[in-house]
Amino acid sequence: MELEKLKEIIARELQHVKKEEITEDSRFVEDLNADSLDIVQIIMGIEEEFGIEIPEEASFQIKTVGEAHKAILKALGK
Repeated sequence: MELEKLKEIIARELQHVKKEEITEDSRFVEDLNADSLDIVQIIMGIEEEFGIEIPEEASFQIKTVGEAHKAILKALGK
């Protein structure tokens, strides 16, 4: 469930990417062509959607969709 919501957030922020193209192995910069502002917007969208806070230092280490998914689960205590 969290992964599907995450994909929706990414597709909304990166309008050139279709939700179906996003996998857990997708890298934000290399595969999805996200720049630093896009990544900040995605992190903000995650925090708003899930009602969580991802520490800034942790957000800098998120390079793939799978890593973002793990950060969400960790923040939710799952």
